[in-house]
Amino acid sequence: MYRMTGLVVATLFMAISAPAQTTQASQPSATTVPDARDLELREMRARIERLETLVERLQKERESTATGVATASASNPTQPTTASAQPPESSRVSAAELHAGVDHHAGADERIGGQVETHGAIEQRYPQLHFRGFGDIDFSATDDPGSKSGFNLGQFILHVASPLSQKVSVFGEISFSASTGFYNVDIERYLIRYDYNDHFKLSFGRYHTPINYWNTAFHHGLWLQTTISRPEMIRFGGRFQPVHFIGMLAEGNVPSGPLGLGYNVGLGNGRAGNIARPGDSGDVNNNRAWVANLFARPAALNGLQIGGSLYGDLITSPGVSPGNPNFRELISTAHVVWTKESPEFLAEFAHVRHRNVLTENVFNSNSAYVQIAYRLPGEGHKWKPYYRFEWSNISPSDPLFVGDNSVAVRPLTGSTFGVRYDITNLAAFKGEYRHITRKPNDPHVNGLFFQTSFTF
Repeated sequence: MYRMTGLVVATLFMAISAPAQTTQASQPSATTVPDARDLELREMRARIERLETLVERLQKERESTATGVATASASNPTQPTTASAQPPESSRVSAAELHAGVDHHAGADERIGGQVETHGAIEQRYPQLHFRGFGDIDFSATDDPGSKSGFNLGQFILHVASPLSQKVSVFGEISFSASTGFYNVDIERYLIRYDYNDHFKLSFGRYHTPINYWNTAFHHGLWLQTTISRPEMIRFGGRFQPVHFIGMLAEGNVPSGPLGLGYNVGLGNGRAGNIARPGDSGDVNNNRAWVANLFARPAALNGLQIGGSLYGDLITSPGVSPGNPNFRELISTAHVVWTKESPEFLAEFAHVRHRNVLTENVFNSNSAYVQIAYRLPGEGHKWKPYYRFEWSNISPSDPLFVGDNSVAVRPLTGSTFGVRYDITNLAAFKGEYRHITRKPNDPHVNGLFFQTSFTF
């Protein structure tokens, strides 16, 4: 009887696994049609149920012939019920990865996210490396006498992520940017994070400073954001606010019921001698920069976020002022955003205060923007028109913000009218008209900008 049972189970197992392997080997591409995948999963579940029925019948026969075997079988009575209550772990994870666009030409272990079934248990394998990319191609034309129209190859962004355990993970973001005669390669983000629980997560590395909403909601992949460009106050390469931060960061949720409070608190290197850059290779002085951010996401208003941040640093930037003094920097920001797409509303304000430690002179600058967008309903859901107003009032005597036009932080009053059209769920086309003025006596500048952005 035992030989017959083993023979039947082995035969059925071979009959089930053979079609699954054939299906895996014959997959034409990583973009398998979800309906076909669902059909395959349903068929697999049906086969498992038939196998469970046969096993139960064989178990009953064993119980009638051998009391000892019946006792051993009864010691694990829930196994068939558990298997029939839900699909196999590999099938459930594969369906989730199919939705996330994971490459189904990877090996079997990779397709189930590093989970391998060993003697009925699920073993997690580490590390598990995952990649994602972003890119954009741009065209611009303005009536600014100092600019030239034409195409521009935007940033190519590569995200690299891997869990090292259930609570420890590593993430990296690398950018490739075109320049005259060469490409710049930069590590934009690079960190290791320990997730203790939802209330406390600690990480070390290079971040996008949690100094306002935009900087941590929309990273270097321009497909992520509605518009072609960032607001002036937080643009990449800008000097008004520190875009990057190197050090340690604690973050999490604050038990607050329906208020939905969250926080970020960081300590690290301050701005480099070139204040547009962080202290990648070390701080320029013995003073650490710090940042604190608190926000609320009320449960009753899903999509609303209100928050503010504080950032402090001691800036050492030789050559910007006689005597090479240090400058105390204090930045305070506030934001109100509604993250639904019909409508989408973003509004932020930032105040930057610099104090010359040697002379005690104080310089104050302010910047703000308001952006409104609306995803059209029905057949027009691929279209998303938007408008953004920006304003910056920069202290003309701040030594850290003056310089030629390539590095200076300049006043700005501008409007952007645009529309985004989602070609697919992973690619978009954007077009904008911009009208800006810098100083009262400067000419107005008008421009047309177009972009194709995508993720893969």
